[in-house]
Amino acid sequence: MTEQPRVLFDATVATTEAMAELGARLAAVLRAGDLVVLTGPLGAGKTTMTRGLGAALGARGQVSSPTFVLARTHPTTAGPDLVHVDAYRLSDPLELDDLDLDWDAAIVVVEWGRGFVDGISDSVLDVEIIRATGADSVAPDEDADPDDVPDEPRRVVVTATGPRWADTTL
Repeated sequence: MTEQPRVLFDATVATTEAMAELGARLAAVLRAGDLVVLTGPLGAGKTTMTRGLGAALGARGQVSSPTFVLARTHPTTAGPDLVHVDAYRLSDPLELDDLDLDWDAAIVVVEWGRGFVDGISDSVLDVEIIRATGADSVAPDEDADPDDVPDEPRRVVVTATGPRWADTTL
């Protein structure tokens, strides 16, 4: 019997600081082997959330969008490594295997991962970040991180799938 997804969080996040704080809240419930999938348009706040998560975990190195390197591993000061993956440039889920990620020993956050990480774990946190209609049409500065955009309210829905999250609250 498949565990039904359960919404852990569904609210408006008003600022980039609040998005980073939500990432820190997520960090408090994560452990080695956890998989977090981030979905949302360019500039939604996926990397901002991951920065907050990384800061709370004590991740070393700058947590930035791994768009061009596909994956970055950030050792943490205490606990499992944070692996930050960007599946945007992948054309096939099998390409994730080529990254040789240690799914069991790290906390793995995959941006643009919906549909790419199916079957990797039966216990997933799916984070969907929804911007106001038309908001993603604003072109960010070409030298800026695509997730660093002016403050703008976003709806964030965190859905948990699998027995790992049965007693978890955010």
